[in-house]
Amino acid sequence: MIPLKELKTIDPLDVNAVKTDQPEYSPMDPPDAFDPPETDTIPYEDIHPLLQRFMEEHRACEEKVNKFEAVLNGLREEGPSREALDGLKEFYEFLDGSIVKHNLKEEKVLFPLLQPHLLEKGAHSTGPFPKTAIDMLEDDHIQLMQMASVSFSFFGMASRLPDDTSRAIVFEAAVEQGKTLVELLRLHIFREDNVVFPLAHQHCTQDELTEALPILESYSAY
Repeated sequence: MIPLKELKTIDPLDVNAVKTDQPEYSPMDPPDAFDPPETDTIPYEDIHPLLQRFMEEHRACEEKVNKFEAVLNGLREEGPSREALDGLKEFYEFLDGSIVKHNLKEEKVLFPLLQPHLLEKGAHSTGPFPKTAIDMLEDDHIQLMQMASVSFSFFGMASRLPDDTSRAIVFEAAVEQGKTLVELLRLHIFREDNVVFPLAHQHCTQDELTEALPILESYSAY
């Protein structure tokens, strides 16, 4: 057993620690996901055209997400209808086409530009395999597609169930998965617009971003 006098000299807790003005975070009280610390907002007009293109696609996505959320609310309040099913079809077609293509363009054009800069600047986790904000966004892309697949499958299953009670239960589960997808999409867009794009604006050179524009155009053509 370590003597109490000796323990006092090696105890990692500093009872006389000086408080600073820096915010303190706890696992029990983390910062809000939509208000991360040290977020630098850059006016849209000052952002490079490459980044503006991605942000414009985000605005189009937000419109579809808002409509999708309205459809989900209608399903929960009024039950299935032809209009609601058409709304679901519209969103999942947009996701399969535009959102998948948008994610691909980020992964092939923007992320490879920014990743080396973040690693060089030390903006990464510690450990044998450093992770940056880019790794987080790529994980988001995978999670979004998984969630989309689950919710789509639930809606398809519910529409084919002959039993009213079973159909209602599965529809409710599908709506819940859809709402989770909505929140994930909104959080992902926020992270890119308010964290990652400013990092790209700060760390990537104007020449790097300009040279990537034709590559972005080539992916947009598909």
